[in-house]
Amino acid sequence: MIRLTDVHKSFGSNQVLRGVNLHVPMGQSMVVIGGSGTGKSVLIKSVLGLVTLNRGIIEVDGQDVTRADRDAFLARFGMLFQGAALFDSLPVWQNVAFRLLRGTLKRPWSEAREIAIDKLRRVGLDADVADRLPAELSGGMQKRVGLARAIAAQPEIIFFDEPTTGLDPIMAGVINDLIREIVTEMGATAVTITHDMTSVRAIADQVAMLHAGKVRWCGPISDLDATDDPYVQQFIHGRAEGPIAAVR
Repeated sequence: MIRLTDVHKSFGSNQVLRGVNLHVPMGQSMVVIGGSGTGKSVLIKSVLGLVTLNRGIIEVDGQDVTRADRDAFLARFGMLFQGAALFDSLPVWQNVAFRLLRGTLKRPWSEAREIAIDKLRRVGLDADVADRLPAELSGGMQKRVGLARAIAAQPEIIFFDEPTTGLDPIMAGVINDLIREIVTEMGATAVTITHDMTSVRAIADQVAMLHAGKVRWCGPISDLDATDDPYVQQFIHGRAEGPIAAVR
């Protein structure tokens, strides 16, 4: 579904992506791991066309992203942002239905509200949450609203940016389970970026590790622990000693 070939991206003298090659199979859940500043978020922004590459090709379903009709292209994606990123002046249901109230996916308000409430129920929130403001919700509830928004338009591809950051272990487990269930139900292709190895093991079919601007290792989750790559081993076990230097 997504293929990156020799992708390079720098910001001034800061080379972030230095020849990324990555293949995300259709209908699978790919989790991208790596330390802070390794380019995980830039990789997602590159796929969405939010940054311009210095070199390389990104294809989604065989189509070069730079040649795609932007509205039709972006309509294929859903995204759960780090920190939920809800609009604090809009009630919950309008946050969930944001894309359904405007643009090429526009629906009548009554229909959009009905879809929003259905998606809220899918992520374990009652209908009475729909008219609250985000500030009235806990962090875990806000994250679930963000997940409901990500799936409201039935996207083919969903990006999850650090989905469990800031959550307690129990709520993180709830979010991981929801992501796994929803991706499977929808048959969607998913790409998650995370530092949380519990999330990796809960939601990944495939894992890719970014280091120094390149994909250091990629393979099925079942092979992750068995790899002898010292970079992967240091990262997944959180060891201070190893080839990855700690940023001080």
